[in-house]
Amino acid sequence: MSNNKINIHLIAAARPNFMKIAPLYHALKSQEWVEPVIVHTGQHYDLNMSDVFFEDLHIPEPAIHLGVGSGTHATQTGKVMMSYEKVLLESKPDLIVVVGDVNSTVACTLAAAKINPYNGPLTSDHGRDRRPYVGHLEAGLRSFDRTMPEEINRLVTDALADILWTPSADADENLTREGISKDKIQRVGNIMIDSLEMLRDMIQAQNTLNDFGLKPQAYGLVTLHRPSNVDSPETLKNLCKTLIEISKKAPLVFPIHPRTRKNAETFGLFAELEKAEHLLILEPLNYVRFMNLVFNCRFALTDSGGIQEETTYLGIPCVTLRPNTERPVTVSQGTNRLGTLDDLEETVDGMLAEKIRPECNIPLWDGKTAGRVVNSIKDFFY
Repeated sequence: MSNNKINIHLIAAARPNFMKIAPLYHALKSQEWVEPVIVHTGQHYDLNMSDVFFEDLHIPEPAIHLGVGSGTHATQTGKVMMSYEKVLLESKPDLIVVVGDVNSTVACTLAAAKINPYNGPLTSDHGRDRRPYVGHLEAGLRSFDRTMPEEINRLVTDALADILWTPSADADENLTREGISKDKIQRVGNIMIDSLEMLRDMIQAQNTLNDFGLKPQAYGLVTLHRPSNVDSPETLKNLCKTLIEISKKAPLVFPIHPRTRKNAETFGLFAELEKAEHLLILEPLNYVRFMNLVFNCRFALTDSGGIQEETTYLGIPCVTLRPNTERPVTVSQGTNRLGTLDDLEETVDGMLAEKIRPECNIPLWDGKTAGRVVNSIKDFFY
């Protein structure tokens, strides 16, 4: 092996991706044998991704920005593949690390897997004439619902990746069942917990509660954005009605997603939400301010993947408004439960009766995942 540093691309497409790569970037940057480079595909434009966002995470702005923008799933995936292929041929990374399950995750994986080494040496510094390796962080998660674009992205990415870093035992089992070699699978834990712990002091120092006149443990937190919940006029109408009824029992705080707000306005529902006495509608918040609301809420109602994990780690009751979850460990070993509109009020009543917050007992959800990934990379190359 050459004395030259291992060149690693950390791929991010949107704000949650940056939350996941930030701890890994810091862990890699502290090593002398590796050079991490942040690549932003630009799949999503996020108003909360300002300079302050990068300052909070203590990471530099992306060294490479593809600027792909919005579009259909096929358009985004194709644009990322074409743009990133050019980057691969120019910068010749040894390893690319993709996270999660967005279109950019599968697109960059495909671009790397399809690179033809005979176009020229890609990693000649380390004596190889081959494509870059691919590592997938958060590998093996499955909802078993192929109507979800994210599920397709997970399946394809995991089939092609060279290293599969999983967060939990069920992810290992999913990959083994799909015929993935056990040699590729390494359970490292949940990288989002690293982000939470990295920013815990900053989160707890926020005045978000005071800013909105809230008291700890005295409200429920709502986040909803998935098409299955917010794109149908009838479904969204029933959902809004249910939220208003629940807010009469326990005040609700609802940082509303732009997609949800737009649909609520289009369907003539937003005025009712704003008028509800115990339902506080907020603009989207940055991660640190939002997590201050999570830390202090009594319960959460969501269709987000990340909040299922964070509430489980913090011991906060959570209802996920979906028929399935790619994170079943949050149900079997955590505080999460799947729910529907039909039983949501009853489920919330049950949560309000619960007094004790259980501790998270999921192995390796300990804020030390990034270090295990670094060790895995070092073992892989050396």
